[in-house]
Amino acid sequence: MWTADLGNGQYKNPIVYADYSDPDVIRVGEDFFMTASSFNFSPGLPILHSKDLVNWKVVSYALDRMPFKEYNLPQHGKGVWAPALRYHNGEFYIYFGAPDEGVMMVKTKDPFGTWEAPVLVKEANGWIDTCPFWDEDGNAYLIHAFANSRCGIKSILHINKMAPDGKSLLDEGTMVVDGRINNPTLEGPKMYKRNGYYYIFAPAGGVEKGWQMVYRSKNIYGPYEERITLAQGNSPVNGPHQGGYVELESGESWFIHFQDLEPYGRILHLQPMEWVDDWPHMGQNVNEAGCGEPVLIHQKPNVGKTYPIIVPATSDDFKGKELGLQWQWQANYDKDWYRLEKEGLKLRTKKFVSSDISTLYELPNLLTQMIQMPVFNATVKVTLSAASKKDQCGLALTGKSYHYISLIHEEDGNYVQFVEGGEQGKGSFERVKIKRKVEGDTIYLRAHMHNESNVLEDGIGQLSYSLDGVHFEELGLPFYTYPGGWVGTKIGIFATNFVQNNSMGYATFEYIDIEEA
Repeated sequence: MWTADLGNGQYKNPIVYADYSDPDVIRVGEDFFMTASSFNFSPGLPILHSKDLVNWKVVSYALDRMPFKEYNLPQHGKGVWAPALRYHNGEFYIYFGAPDEGVMMVKTKDPFGTWEAPVLVKEANGWIDTCPFWDEDGNAYLIHAFANSRCGIKSILHINKMAPDGKSLLDEGTMVVDGRINNPTLEGPKMYKRNGYYYIFAPAGGVEKGWQMVYRSKNIYGPYEERITLAQGNSPVNGPHQGGYVELESGESWFIHFQDLEPYGRILHLQPMEWVDDWPHMGQNVNEAGCGEPVLIHQKPNVGKTYPIIVPATSDDFKGKELGLQWQWQANYDKDWYRLEKEGLKLRTKKFVSSDISTLYELPNLLTQMIQMPVFNATVKVTLSAASKKDQCGLALTGKSYHYISLIHEEDGNYVQFVEGGEQGKGSFERVKIKRKVEGDTIYLRAHMHNESNVLEDGIGQLSYSLDGVHFEELGLPFYTYPGGWVGTKIGIFATNFVQNNSMGYATFEYIDIEEA
């Protein structure tokens, strides 16, 4: 596994080599909590926990499913965008802007447990990247950005007065920052107050080559001064921006942000931060204008204690009573889709939502997890208990362009096949590239991923199979992996039948083993 904690009092970036896009982080006592965008995947709004800002694991999800029937089918690139996590009056709040539905909020008193059902704070089209702020005088506000693709507006930030309970907005809003000339694609605002100043941390310039802006004012409605506080500089970390900052009991300040690596997604970095003349200095080599660049290795945050090394879960033997927290479905899920039994994870081949589904891209019951290291092998052992022709089970590397390897049942027996597919116009396609007859119902499938010449944004995939779990044979040529709708490539497992609607077949996944290759 990718491990950021070097074990000698230092850490290396990224702290989490996984696609936790648009992160936000808070400290409550000795605990740190973080959430991130989850788009169309469910459960959504992952809650990650840490004691030292370096070692993280997923502890819960704040959103069981999107409360709109459209999300019973995959809505690629839609759903949960750029959430903000806050702690107020003993409760944890998360706000996010669903670009097609509006501003939504969930809350809880226990971030390790169940979160309340989502509240639609404001029905709106194109309101995104929402962040609440409760001022010292009891007034509450919401700052947000706009999605040009939905409402024809971008690069400006608005503040609305909000009801103190956080469930409704009280006015039409006021524009407080205009980035259209100097800071295009200004979005993702996070609001703080420190030493009498209101601060807006907001990324600009786009995910691949952007930078981190900070705005400050003595009045919440401005006018705001501005600075670029973090940019790539001479570092190899492209587009370092969009995240949140925390202050420690020791007095230290730290900033978590993402870096976009295409098929690997938006991985997480941790930057030291100092306050100079009431401006934040992030990273290292801060220039005269107050702009720093990312660190690669640094001393760990001073939290007063040393904690064990922890990494998010990947491999799974499916022995638990519930699915592991590394797993998300491609759409709103139903517990009828699977069972956990002593033999392993059983996925049914029946179609659950629509008889028109004919590709993995459209399949709601595709079970996925994020990639968490640059070079790996993901191996599953699976048994197909076919009931109908075209029952199949498989292993995929997903994206707008994707590939999978599957065991499929035909009239004359079982075949292993290599399939490519992807988005096409308003629909999708699949093509079987290679199909080979095999004996038996149990097979080992493997997905390998690496990069060429250490160019991390070029992920190369290769699929293979084995009948004995020892000798693997490659099926198909190597292929480039691609991100999906604002998400990186994911590892996916599935059982389905694209022809028969009500097949009673199923597949039993005994394990998935993911290791550095």
